[in-house]
This record gives sequence, C-alpha cells and structure tokens, in this order.
Amino acid sequence: MGTIESFALDRRSAAPYDPLYDPLVSSNPGLGMDYAPTYWVATAGEPPEDDGPLAGDADVDVVIVGAGFTGLSTALFLAREHGIRATVLEANQTCWGCTSRNGGQGQNASGRLYRSQWIDRWGKDTALRLDAEIREGFNTFKSLIAEVPECDPQPGGHLYIAHRDRKMDFLRNEAKVMRDVFGYDTRILSRDEVREQYVDDQENCGALHEPDGIGVHPLKLAFGYLRMARALGAHVHPSTPVLGVETINGVHHVRTPRGVVRAKAVAFATGGYTRNDVTKALRAKIMPILSNSLVTRVLTPDEIAATNFRTHEVITDTRTLRYYYRLLPDNRLQIGSRSSITGADAQNPKHMAVLVEGLHRKFPALKGIQIDYSWWGWVDVSHDMMPRVTQPDPRQNLFYAVGYGGNGVSFSAHAGRRLAQRIAGQRDPSWDLPIYDSALQYPNVFGTVQWQGFAPFRRIGQRFLYQRYHAQDEAR
Repeated sequence: MGTIESFALDRRSAAPYDPLYDPLVSSNPGLGMDYAPTYWVATAGEPPEDDGPLAGDADVDVVIVGAGFTGLSTALFLAREHGIRATVLEANQTCWGCTSRNGGQGQNASGRLYRSQWIDRWGKDTALRLDAEIREGFNTFKSLIAEVPECDPQPGGHLYIAHRDRKMDFLRNEAKVMRDVFGYDTRILSRDEVREQYVDDQENCGALHEPDGIGVHPLKLAFGYLRMARALGAHVHPSTPVLGVETINGVHHVRTPRGVVRAKAVAFATGGYTRNDVTKALRAKIMPILSNSLVTRVLTPDEIAATNFRTHEVITDTRTLRYYYRLLPDNRLQIGSRSSITGADAQNPKHMAVLVEGLHRKFPALKGIQIDYSWWGWVDVSHDMMPRVTQPDPRQNLFYAVGYGGNGVSFSAHAGRRLAQRIAGQRDPSWDLPIYDSALQYPNVFGTVQWQGFAPFRRIGQRFLYQRYHAQDEAR
C-alpha cells in the first residue's frame, strides 16, 4: 500500500497520465493524474468546477470513493432523494477512469449474461424481476440524459450483428426469449436488411435489433452529473486518493495523503480501477480487463456512402471478444475491442493493430483512414459476470457498486440510485435480487479452491481464455 510520503502534496507537481497503470498490481492510484488522451476528453470542454483536493482531517456523513458515473450519480441521488450531502474522493481528475474511456454505448443491460442465461441460472420468475429492475435502470439513465441534453444522445436501439452465419441461431433464440418471455419488440434482420437499412459491415451475417439503446458522449454526461450533484450540496475532491480504510468503534477512518476523513458510511464506486489493496471487501473480487478504443477522422460523404452508414445506433458483434462501434454525431467512426492482458504491455502496437485490422475487415473502404484518437481503459468484470450493488457485511456501513462488465454507461446511473438507497438505510423489495443480495465472490479455480491471493497470476488463465475465445470467434 502507498504511504502518505509516496504522494506529492502539490497538485501542480502531479505525474502526467500513466498509460501503463494496472489496478491489479499497482498500489499507487496517482494524484491528480492527467486524463487519458480520449476523444471524449478532447471534445467535452472544460471540466466543471469541483471542490479541489481535500486538505487535512475531516468529519463527514458519507464518503464515496471514485468520481465517475457511479460515484457522482450516488452523490446526486443521496442529495436529491435522501437529503444527504456526500463527500466524493477521487485520486486523479473527476471522471478519470472508466467514465472517460468507454465507448458511450448505453444498453438495456448490466453484466455480461444474456436474459436466456438469467433464466438458466435463477429461473424464470427471478429473471422476470431482474429484467424489470434492469429496465427501470435504463429509464433512470434516460431521465438523467434528459437533464443533460448536451451529452449528444443518439437513440434508436441496439444492433447486435452476427459476425458468422453460425451465430444466427443464437440470435434467433435470444430474440425469441426477449420477445416471448420479457415482452420486448425484438426483430431478426437478414444480411440484406442490415446492409440496406443500417450499415454495410462486411462481416454482417444478419442481426438482432432491440429497441433500447442510446449512444452518448459519456464525459459530457458525467460532467452533467457533477454539476447537478454539487448544486445540491455534494462535495467532490479530486487529487485525493484513498490509501486505506480502517473501522474504529463503528467509524470509518478513510486515509488520504493529507489527512484522515472520518465517516459514518463509505461507498466504493471505483469500477475497473479498483485496487486490490484499497479495502478487504473488494480484494481480488474484480478482474480488470483492458479494452482498446479508437476514433477516426471525420468520414467524407463518399466514405459514408461506401460503408452505407444509415444509422447512429450503438452496434456490437457476436464475438466473445466483441467489437463495439457506432457513427458519432460528427460522422467520425468509434470502434473498440479487447486489448492487452497487462498494463505493462498496453502500449505494444500489436494490440491497437488488432483493433485497426477489425475496422478494416468490417469496412474495407476505410483501410488506411487516419486515426485521430486512440486509448485504452480498464473494464470491471466480476467472476460470475454480473454486477453487485451491495452491503457485503450488514454489521458495517460499507458499500460498493462494481462489476458492470462493460455495460456501466447506462446501468451505473441506476446503480448510483440504488446505492444511495442502501446508504440511506431504505428498504426495498428488490434487495433480494441476485445483483443486490450477495457480495462479490473470489474466483473458483478447478471448481473448489478460492483463489484469494496471487491475483496477478489470474492473468495466466486470462491469456489462455483469450486464445481459446479468439479461435472460437474466428472459426467458420
């Protein structure tokens, strides 16, 4: 764990952005570190005012660790719905982690399991209740977008494209389950319908279209959360890393480089940037996975015609190591997919080459197009592929909301609302749902051993799985 002495106390002397930062092995969360060089950062405008680095000791009601989507929405709903003014502590800049590095795809989902898998795992009745909760979460997301219209919303739905013919049976089954069991207006589209009505992705073999999906400028949206939360009395302190939390006589002592913050409740909203050493409650509970993203220069009218982009909807393909992409409001193309296994290898050009090759495969007319922005960021994947918004120990007022598995843009809004309810001690019938009623688990090794230590060695298994997934994804 880092010590107070290991951090500069002057924000002006903070280190620049570290492209090799790896939450699984690093004990230094940074101090006012610059943003990653994303398209979102370049186009969001100046960040809203914050409350500056926290100086000295303090006594507060609630500390929220992490000033991204989840932390800021939690602070917003605590103030708006419960009259509680939270103190948000952020190691670097506001919205520095997942929030400013994602693809901006808001979908009616959370975690990495499909609705048919919900039925297999928990039964139809629980799956129906979980669907109602996720659907309510998407409405929470839409309501916040309506309050931040400058976030460039692109509604219309989600297009899930089969990248191989053999994936169409899977999509047909999911469409049927979503339609017959959950009541969604899903449609199966032929290869020609996708090409003629949506986009000419050269890997397209047909698609599932679902009506719920909104693309956003994630950083503009998060900046809106920040402004609204502070207007209601929340305090947001960047350049204030949490070095550890100790509970003494029921009071949480949150250690920062400049002093100790004593709080009645602490909530962690650190997503893919959750360090192993920040709290025992989250040690080895999240597997951070790197995702690469790029944004091209503005497409010309001829290039738009050649790719036949007729939609600005959010799009993903059916690979396990999926590609996600969309045409942005300014007619740039954004696309993302998997990246390096470790932070130390993140700058290796071969990882970005995989993404560029995927872009060229899907859209040969864009081969050689200038890439104006490229970056990578950590995704928080739980070991059972579903998020948790929970209080892991009912004897302690310590909470967390993590594990979105790449679907945090939309669900983080509702996770913040539910996390605020839990912090405020409000009872709710939804608390017995799988994403609320249990703590995150350690990974199982060979079905029996709980692998709590040696977290970096899990990367060996990840490397093996990536090789297997790639072989399966690309098989004809």
